[in-house]
Amino acid sequence: MPKRILTFLRQVLVAVVAAILIWTIIIMIFEEKFIFFPSIYPEGMYEDARYIPNLQECSIRTEDGVTLHAWFASVDTPLATLLISHGNGGNISHRSELMRRLLRTGFNVLMYDYRGYGKSEGSPDEEGVYKDGRAAFDYVLTLHGVDPKRIVLWGTSLGGAVAIDVATHRPAAALILESTFSSAKDLARSVYPFLPARFFLRSQFNSIDKIRNITIPVLSMHGNRDAIIPFALGRKLFDAANEPKQFYEIEGADHNDTYIVGGDEYLEQARTFVIRQVLRRLL
Repeated sequence: MPKRILTFLRQVLVAVVAAILIWTIIIMIFEEKFIFFPSIYPEGMYEDARYIPNLQECSIRTEDGVTLHAWFASVDTPLATLLISHGNGGNISHRSELMRRLLRTGFNVLMYDYRGYGKSEGSPDEEGVYKDGRAAFDYVLTLHGVDPKRIVLWGTSLGGAVAIDVATHRPAAALILESTFSSAKDLARSVYPFLPARFFLRSQFNSIDKIRNITIPVLSMHGNRDAIIPFALGRKLFDAANEPKQFYEIEGADHNDTYIVGGDEYLEQARTFVIRQVLRRLL
């Protein structure tokens, strides 16, 4: 092989290695920026709140003194109260349509913003959002019309990791996981397959180990065209869960359109799961 070709290949190899190292260092330094994408008030769709019936603005205080913003809405004869931990982008104002649909299905709903999201104080990190989830659970127990034996944790995407962590610390009745993942390391391997960043992550979001210790019923839902959280990671997490559990594959759904593509079937999956796994256990 000619010397100039060897020299060129060495230069390419050095450039590739340097690029990998630089990107790994950038991810390590700005890790939270690659995980959390909050929309901070007034950014959002807060005007849509007027379409949510019986809506209450709520203020939640965490164990480390951070004040969170939340919405609570109730129905006359609720099947259960859903405590919703949303994904890593936007804020609760972007989920008002989902909230309306869940109310029509017969649920009370408390949806809160993590620290640094929407109108909530602070800045998000892994331990912080876990504290936020626990504070939201404690808060919902104080609300009128909420049966403490019928609180169902609902976690979407990154919120699935939060809901799973809450389930290890609080006595929830059941757990609904939507479009979530097994661990930060698994997700980093999928998103950045050529970078060693997964070996240096401070954030673990190690849901797969935690879910093995959870004994409440689990419903896992995942779109089979999810371009952000691979379907396989949702199945991996589900496979690690204990019985009773069920998996709902949302045909044709991507990451952020599950309730739209799933439509009535999506809502019926949640409704029948709660009836079978929560209400019948209380009889």
